[in-house]
Amino acid sequence: MTATTPASTNEASDTRQETLGFQTEVKQLLHLMIHSLYSNREIFLRELISNASDACDKLRFESLHNAGLLEGGGEFQIRIGYDKEARTLTIADNGVGMNRDEVISNLGTIAKSGTREFFGQLTGDQQKDAHLIGQFGVGFYSSFIVADKVTVRTRRAGESVDQGVEWISDGGGEFTVAMLNRPERGTEITLHLREDQDDLLSAWKLKSIVRKYSDHIVQPIVMKKEEWKDGAETITDEDETINQASALWARSKNDVTEDDYKAFYKHVGHDYDDPLAWTHARVEGKSEYTQLLYIPGRAPFDMWDRNARHGIKLYVRRVFIMDDAEQLMPLYLRFVRGVVDSADLPLNVSREILQESKDIEAIRKGCTNKVLGLLADLAESEKEKYAKFWGEFGKVLKEGVGEDFGNKEKIAGLLRFASTQANTTDETVSLADYVARMKDGQEKIYYVTAETFNAAKNSPHLEIFRKKGIEVILLSDRVDEWVVSHLNEFEGKALVSVAKGDLDLGKLEDEAEKKEQESAAGEFKELTDKIAKALGERVKEVRVTHRLTDSPACLVAGEHDMSGNLARILQAAGQKGPDMKPILEINPRHPVVMRLKYEDKRFDDWAAVLFDQSLLAEGGQLDDPATFVRRVNELMLAMSAG
Repeated sequence: MTATTPASTNEASDTRQETLGFQTEVKQLLHLMIHSLYSNREIFLRELISNASDACDKLRFESLHNAGLLEGGGEFQIRIGYDKEARTLTIADNGVGMNRDEVISNLGTIAKSGTREFFGQLTGDQQKDAHLIGQFGVGFYSSFIVADKVTVRTRRAGESVDQGVEWISDGGGEFTVAMLNRPERGTEITLHLREDQDDLLSAWKLKSIVRKYSDHIVQPIVMKKEEWKDGAETITDEDETINQASALWARSKNDVTEDDYKAFYKHVGHDYDDPLAWTHARVEGKSEYTQLLYIPGRAPFDMWDRNARHGIKLYVRRVFIMDDAEQLMPLYLRFVRGVVDSADLPLNVSREILQESKDIEAIRKGCTNKVLGLLADLAESEKEKYAKFWGEFGKVLKEGVGEDFGNKEKIAGLLRFASTQANTTDETVSLADYVARMKDGQEKIYYVTAETFNAAKNSPHLEIFRKKGIEVILLSDRVDEWVVSHLNEFEGKALVSVAKGDLDLGKLEDEAEKKEQESAAGEFKELTDKIAKALGERVKEVRVTHRLTDSPACLVAGEHDMSGNLARILQAAGQKGPDMKPILEINPRHPVVMRLKYEDKRFDDWAAVLFDQSLLAEGGQLDDPATFVRRVNELMLAMSAG
């Protein structure tokens, strides 16, 4: 019993073949897939159909500007056929197709960012690696899960018949490429099935896989109809469409099942895992559009590549216009996947037009609000899901505080942090949680920034706060400096760094404490002046502290100066920040400071060590480590000598 595709006839292969080697990463991926994804082998058909659908969408868009590319045939379809005798399965489309260079590039290499990081994360555990491979995107290479040889015949739309290309590989280290005459545009992929894959040579099996994974595909997926005749199943010449072939987003929410939404996400998001959450709505008013937006369950590998295109698919009246329409979503929501279908935009819309369109502005605003609303709902009612979201995408969402002024309050409410309340790296504390736990008389939200969590947790600046039981937010992501520079208050409470300016605890201090501080400042004025003279240009000022209970000294930035942590971040990025000197605060009750008060002979050395220790304690780097070590050694020897 044989089902053939029209594309398999009238083709003459050029005898001049060229043998080329796969990119190293492709070889690795092929080996991993065959061994890690076999238990979920059915995804190969979903991936190939998804690619075929994309090829049809791309040609539909290109034909808006050049109708000749359609070559007289504007009805797109994807065809599946099988041949029991030859043990082959064929998936063909009449989409955009590929030329020779595109075949070598698309089928011989992986040209996506994050490739090296992906291979670095593989563990050797098949189950874990299967998830990683799916997250990375397997696409065409999934063919080799079920096939020991794959033949691709293709011709790019608009090119002459003799510009067809044949690509053949057994999934080893090499593939062959040859030119051939191919009357039909588009791509035909023939899988020569492995010995244990005979169940795929069945119309019933293929239809069930298509309906499970690809029912939502917009183009008709067709097979030759089969019927019982004389006690046997025979193939007719009549086509039948085996999927719904309708835009899922255009259907009523009541007509779409949860499984339908998940299957569509895997197509539109090119993902292996289920989405975390989604929102589906039709918007009417000045701008009329439908949105189906998904929050992925895992971060994509290229999320931190700001040059990579991130965005959602744009359709106009169900006609595909472009992938990755970044104008529809702000950069801090670049992880969102999905579809927007506009009823108002022109079909010939370009990326340049999108940048200036008021309709696009309204759609972007509506989509942003919808996603932020979805996240707020998750944070409120599905805390475990939101914790998973935050672990994957929290750092990206933080960017929105500075990028989206209009939604700053909403984004601030979605932020999660570590704090001294739990003293763990878990970022579970919202600003609303913090405000609800504030002590009587507390008027400010306190935070500390540092390069690492441990540096933040053990910062000497926290000592008085721990003593008084005041919660402090611990910030150790690089983006956190950006956040606090744009987020000055939350619900009327000012955000204040514990390491900047004069520390004013307001009503959290009693009169006796304030008088003691004033007394100490006067008593140790001679010492602070002497230390300031010894340190010279290294400090702006030396003063008595009331931040410290256990440490001898700490460095503080001026109230309007850049924090030491931000200055170090800029320096590491090769940027020169403003030349600002820190303030050295000393703890008058600490034995080291008490000794310094009566030191004459090596006063300058003790003052320098005190400054360098304070710099190290806040995560800074010494300009001259060797001199610091020498000084410490000499001071220890001098003390031991009596």
